[in-house]
Formats: sequence, structure tokens, C-alpha cells
Amino acid sequence: MLNSEEKERYNRHLILDQVGLQGQEKLKNAKVLVIGAGGLGCPILAYLTAAGVGQIGIIDFDSVAISNLQRQVLFSVDDIGQNKAEAAAKRLGLMNPLVRFDVYPERLTTKNALELFAQYDIVVDGTDNFSTRYLVNDASVIANKPLVYGSIYKFQGQIAVFNYKNGPSYRCLFPTPPKHGTIKNCSEIGVIGVLPGVVGTQQANEAIKIILGIGQPLSGKLMVYDALNASYMQVDVQRSNEEVEKVLKQANQFSEMDYDLFCGVNKQVLDTQIT
Repeated sequence: MLNSEEKERYNRHLILDQVGLQGQEKLKNAKVLVIGAGGLGCPILAYLTAAGVGQIGIIDFDSVAISNLQRQVLFSVDDIGQNKAEAAAKRLGLMNPLVRFDVYPERLTTKNALELFAQYDIVVDGTDNFSTRYLVNDASVIANKPLVYGSIYKFQGQIAVFNYKNGPSYRCLFPTPPKHGTIKNCSEIGVIGVLPGVVGTQQANEAIKIILGIGQPLSGKLMVYDALNASYMQVDVQRSNEEVEKVLKQANQFSEMDYDLFCGVNKQVLDTQIT
């Protein structure tokens, strides 16, 4: 049940036909894990917090740097050097003290992912590298959790929902990672500052739609946004039972998987194994 303060805070939701009191209670009872409190994570976290999602997990091992402030809008110069998950939770708590924040100032790994995912209803991916994306996808498939995906590159963003009601997974769209070094991240190639806000806000919207059971989540669709043309397009994504089964068959070995090796990051080890 919502108390009087919650009814006042969430009034614009309560008078919205597709949300109402019942929908706001669903948001209050929801548990969402956000992976990464960086460019994508900041708007994701801000809007899930403002919407009244009752329990939000934040995992990020990184610290705030001055170069983050161009796009990571939860932080200020006073946060430089602090862990991002902790700094984000502090700021978000001021925005909405009615939300519970679970803070994990650590790296997501194969050792902690499944236990962590089991505690939440939805996983939202705000990471920026392929190793972690494949790790997050596989853990979501094994734990059977919907995954809201987003990525950014220079002036382009992507949003999709994976592993939702027998829909496709990330591996169904990208069964193999690109060759290491062929696609640079934003620290190497740059990114327009507003782009994470556009994509992260869309990710938050997808998570809210899933919680409320309204609209059509981007399952089976990849939405691509071009900031230079202010255009959107959608690409159909088909479920590959073969890719999903591969992940499930290796569930018992998940904790020992080396995703850096799989994505070609750990080249020295990869070269050793090849030879």
C-alpha cells in the first residue's frame, strides 16, 4: 500500500490510466539491478528512482573522474575519486528517500553475478564493454531474468530487451563478439554528452513497462538511435534456441568462464591456448 507521502509524490502516475494505484504499487514492490553507474547508468538510475521503483541495486567498481562529468549527470566535482555506485546512491537518496538502494562497489564477475541476479526482478545493463555484456547476458539467461540492454557509440545508441518471455537473448543478435580492438569504447573514440541520456532514459522506460505490464517492450526488436539525424529505426531480432541452449548447457561452468578470453581481450592467454 502507498502512504500519503507516496500518493502525493507519485500523483502524476496515479492519475495516469495505464499506471494508477495498482501500477504504482507494482513499481514500489519491484527490484531492479542496474549494472554500471556511468553514462547510461546515471539516467537509468535517476528515472527508476524518480518513478518509485522500491529496490534498486547498483554495482560499479569504478571511481568518478573529471572526464565523466561531461555526460554522467548524477555526479559533481565533489564526487571525483569516490566510487560511482556509492556516490550515485548518495545523490539518488536525496532525490527519493523512499527507495532502497543496494550498493555494490565491486566488479561484476562470474563469481558473483548469479547470486546477485537472483535477488532482482529485472537487470538493466549500463556497461561499456563486450566482455561484461556477454557475461551479463549469460547470467540473465541462466537466472531467467529480463535484461534491458543499451549501448552508445559516438552519436549512435542501441536499446533492446532480451530474455523476456522466451524472446531472444543478446547472443541471438550477436552470437560472437567483434574482433578485439575493432570497436573502440567512448574513452577511446569519444561520445556526444547527451547520447547516454537519450539511451539510458529509454532503458528506464523499458524496465518500467516490464514492471507495469504495459505497452510493447522492445523484445525481438533492436532500436537504433542516430543523434545526428534525430532518427530512430527498429531491427527485428529472432530468437535462436541454439544460442540460448548453449548458455544453459554451460550453466554449471559459468563461474569459471573467462569472458575477456572469449572476447579476445586476454590476448596473451588466447595466443597461448591457440598455440
